[in-house]
Amino acid sequence: MRVLLRVLSPLLGLAVAAAGALLATEVVTAWLVADSPGYRGLLVPWVAWRTYLEQHTWRGIPPQLVCTAVAVLGLLLLLLALGARRKDVPLTDPAAEISVTASPTVLARLVGQRVRATDDITAADVTASARVVRVRAVGRGDDPAELRPAVRSRAKELLDELPLARRPRLSISVREERGLR
Repeated sequence: MRVLLRVLSPLLGLAVAAAGALLATEVVTAWLVADSPGYRGLLVPWVAWRTYLEQHTWRGIPPQLVCTAVAVLGLLLLLLALGARRKDVPLTDPAAEISVTASPTVLARLVGQRVRATDDITAADVTASARVVRVRAVGRGDDPAELRPAVRSRAKELLDELPLARRPRLSISVREERGLR
């Protein structure tokens, strides 16, 4: 979502800048040549718009539809911006005036290094958030279910060592290594 906002923000900024430049151009042109006969606007048909707006009130269907569409678009953009906030993992604060956080990537790397150090684990894919740490490990051996407690204990050890404000839930899955040994 953050990528979408990073693309959408400059585009909306360019649209507002273009509208401002168009308005400034139209105003300057209207000051200079508005008295000439047959003037209807440089790029925007202001006269036609004015006659249309004089015939319709705010209680008409088209203005209400436009207002509703703008309100819905604004609400969607607001929800998009709220959902794109950075989701850090809070750590316990060393003092009242200091707050400490870690990124989910750092937590995933730490857990991944610890899990990969386990015997008979050949690979591990770890994703982390403030709520859940998911470990998908690939192990050697006849029964990967036997490796699951070892992986869980290694990951649990690390989570116990870290000063996490809230302990995330741990999800472990181990599968057997495929291919030649």
